Amino acid sequence: MRLLSVNLGRPKAVPYTDQPQGLTGIDKRPVEGPVRIAAPGRKGVGAGGLAGDTVCDLRHHGGDDQAVYAVAREDLDEWERELGRPLANGSFGENLTTTGLDVSDALIGERWRIGPDVVLEVTSGRIPCLTFQGHLGEKRWVRRFTEKAATGAYLRVVVPGEIRAGDPVTIVHRPEHEVTARMQFRAVTTNRELLPRLLAAGDALHPESVAQARRYLEKYGADADGRRSEPAAG
Repeated sequence: MRLLSVNLGRPKAVPYTDQPQGLTGIDKRPVEGPVRIAAPGRKGVGAGGLAGDTVCDLRHHGGDDQAVYAVAREDLDEWERELGRPLANGSFGENLTTTGLDVSDALIGERWRIGPDVVLEVTSGRIPCLTFQGHLGEKRWVRRFTEKAATGAYLRVVVPGEIRAGDPVTIVHRPEHEVTARMQFRAVTTNRELLPRLLAAGDALHPESVAQARRYLEKYGADADGRRSEPAAG
């Protein structure tokens, strides 16, 4: 398991973003040499976790719980075959492109050491948006990405430091629950009956997903398997 590339983006004016200033940092390209990585601060104020990277939409991206976005090269290769076109590292707007690591099925709370020092923790999958669709130039991309649910993973920074392409990736902690980035993604998109099961991931789960799961329970109630009960009166 290793890091194939570290990908950074600069602000780019495009017609397909809903940002008021018309800018996006989704067009990320591999860089050489070490890149500093650290927790950026709370969402809405902190941007990305990698020095030199750009996050334009602070409403939906960035912050401590989405400091880094990782995608497996194996998932990009599968999409290449399906789309019939090459996809370079960084094509999905990911900061880290990995190999040998099942990123979409990584457990929430799973921790990776990258290189000698940096430790990251999986928090959630990635929700596709129209900016992502416009960037790739594929029709129905949001729906196709959602149906496939090869979502990659957002991570928070546990131990800061420097990373670079070629660094080994080691899983140093794997929780005992079943909640993966893919499962979290499905729960908040197409299979909301899964929401209560996300709470098994505890504090490692992205706070927004915790709130969604608790709202679901308050509205419907659910047994331990996440099956919906009758709505409460009123």
